[in-house]
Amino acid sequence: MGRQFGAKPTSLARVLVVVCVTILGFALIADIFWASSSKFTSPYFNTIVSNQSPHQPSILPNNNNPRKPIGDIPGRVLSATFQDLPGPELKWEKMATAPVPRLDGAAIQIKDLLFVFAGYGTIDYVHSHVDIYNFTDNTWGGRFDMPKEMAHSHLGMVTDGRYIYVISGQYGPQCRGPTSRNFVLDTETKQWQDLPPLPVPRYAPATQLWRGRLHVMGGSKENRHTPGLEHWSLAVKNGKALEKEWRTEIPIPRGGPHRACVVVNDQLLVIGGQEGDFMAKPGSPIFKCSRRNEVVYDDVYMLDDEMKWKVLPPMPKPDSHIEFAWSLVNNSIVLVGGTTEKHPTTKKMVLIGEVMQFNLNNLKWSVIGKLPYRVKTTLVGFWNGWLYFTSGQRDKGPDDPSPKKVLGEMWRTKLKLNL
Repeated sequence: MGRQFGAKPTSLARVLVVVCVTILGFALIADIFWASSSKFTSPYFNTIVSNQSPHQPSILPNNNNPRKPIGDIPGRVLSATFQDLPGPELKWEKMATAPVPRLDGAAIQIKDLLFVFAGYGTIDYVHSHVDIYNFTDNTWGGRFDMPKEMAHSHLGMVTDGRYIYVISGQYGPQCRGPTSRNFVLDTETKQWQDLPPLPVPRYAPATQLWRGRLHVMGGSKENRHTPGLEHWSLAVKNGKALEKEWRTEIPIPRGGPHRACVVVNDQLLVIGGQEGDFMAKPGSPIFKCSRRNEVVYDDVYMLDDEMKWKVLPPMPKPDSHIEFAWSLVNNSIVLVGGTTEKHPTTKKMVLIGEVMQFNLNNLKWSVIGKLPYRVKTTLVGFWNGWLYFTSGQRDKGPDDPSPKKVLGEMWRTKLKLNL
């Protein structure tokens, strides 16, 4: 009995010790998890780091590992608007809205008329007509159809003042491939004629008239994604081709679609653009768009008298989707909106909300104003001191520069340039 009586307190003591140790262990583990979590998510911790005196030792762990980019540290997210550039506020006036919204459409100005072509209405619907905006009375009108065989978006386009030359582009909605078909429009009679087809189809090529020849270069190849470097030209006059076949010219230094192509002071310039674009999803019967990697660039090239490419000062930031987003004003190229490099953390497309000027007197770039919102594939004109833009796809709001709604709005502002 004495051995049994004496054993009970000993067993009880051991149980109590085990229970206490277990409770303390759980408490310690919980404390460690709480501390670890608080270290990365607590607003207080972030305040301590941001308000730390430069003379105090860092409270971050000190190790030999390289520090992660700020966008990769949980709790310290890179702002979605980090690529916005400072610029003066412009006074914008909203004009008559276009008859239809357009994305990736095309536009050509002839005197006080802006001819607006094609484009997506939605990802599943494309326009096949032309609308005309009159800058003098600020009205839309004069709608007429395009040829049934003509591409519906991502066109190359240029004018000699009467005839509009229309080059290749994407035929149909979603992410269908490009065509090699080309056309010319007589803007006085509204009649269409064929031009010799390109040697191969091209998607959103840079297009211009220079020294009596129609130049077509870059763009994307048949899959919409692979950059094309080829450069061809065709002699044209008064809306007619003077040759049966396109002539091969010096390749463009960097291929890809969605760039501005400008002839000014007898010089041909190619501005911005990108490499890569959406492709059709393999096996999709409707050619459903599937995103691929894109690289937007700020390059500016000039083709000189010896038919050699020269590099000019780069843009203030990479810019694409600007093939019809420019106008020539007082020996300057004015660019409106576009897209820049995707957000490094969210990987979303980032739209541009600035108006940029390339002064050809000193070859300097500057930001001369802000748009009402960020927007890509704008269609731009200039008349009687007013800068106009219409259509495109705008951002989701002031704090989110990713694309959302396709528009038909028309805006204008009185333009004052840096000389």
